[in-house]
Amino acid sequence: MTATNPSENSENSSVDIEATKDGHDENAKGRRAEKVLWAVAVLSLVFIIAEFVGGFFASSLAIMTDAGHMLSDLLSFVISIVAIRTARQPPSKRLSWGYDRAEVLGAMISVIILWVLTTVLVLLAIERIVNNDLSVEADVMLITASVGVGFNIIMGGVLHFGSGGHGHAHHGGGHGHSHSHSHSHGGKNVNVRAAFIHVIGDLIQSIGVLIAALVIKFTGWELADPICTFFFSVIVLFTTIHVLRDIFFVLMEATPRHMDFNAVKEDLSALENVQSVHDLHMWSLNMDKTALSVHLAIESAGAADHNGIRDFVRNCRKTRLRAPILGRLWAGLQGEDEISD
Repeated sequence: MTATNPSENSENSSVDIEATKDGHDENAKGRRAEKVLWAVAVLSLVFIIAEFVGGFFASSLAIMTDAGHMLSDLLSFVISIVAIRTARQPPSKRLSWGYDRAEVLGAMISVIILWVLTTVLVLLAIERIVNNDLSVEADVMLITASVGVGFNIIMGGVLHFGSGGHGHAHHGGGHGHSHSHSHSHGGKNVNVRAAFIHVIGDLIQSIGVLIAALVIKFTGWELADPICTFFFSVIVLFTTIHVLRDIFFVLMEATPRHMDFNAVKEDLSALENVQSVHDLHMWSLNMDKTALSVHLAIESAGAADHNGIRDFVRNCRKTRLRAPILGRLWAGLQGEDEISD
């Protein structure tokens, strides 16, 4: 941190503050998410091999299609793992904020893959209806769908319980500030969330295949297969909206949903010696890291008030705002004599 002392004739000084808030266990969370994704990737690979072999011997398009869906999920899991590892790389001169948004980009690619695959499935279903190619093996569908439901439930459980839950934190106000209570919305890694959406999509598809197989087996209505494909494809698309919305707001550098802009401004204004708050900006580097920059006009006791400047910056560091922003602070005061801390 550096600060420059104001001139003797100045009554007021200005201070620019930038801060970032890292999760208390961000590195541990990333490694935990990576292990979870590796686990579901291995499970997916086992099931994909079983489905391709079974689909080949049974000549079942439904099974092969589901295997293709699982293969795209496996690809998205690998992309997510690479993104998480990339995000841990230290900042560079070109990327001074680091690679934090690699996770967000990885999640976006993962969701796009799911959307593309869903579109392909819908087109295949339309083609089957147009060509009147509706013959299916109901017994094979029943077995495959049942196994698929079981595998996806296991993978969903691994992703949900192995990646950490909803964060919870209490923030006590410093220097006379009121006590506040906030919830962290970054409990799950965004790539784990995207992977969980993929697994939910697979589970829904397996349930759809199971329902269609039961209908075909007991009624002979083979049109149930493409109809279920349409219905559950729409559900899969809707399940991705929340993830895409979060990704959009991060890339647009919007104020995080879990932060109150006015409350943060009030807390900064309440700091000792602060006269006014200008140019307050808050944005997310990723789903777990929040950044803040602000220009504060502060009172100054004169050119010799070096200790007062240091105390003010330390006060900013220690004060718990009504939003989870704590971390590195940089402050610069307009003037002549530079001091370092």
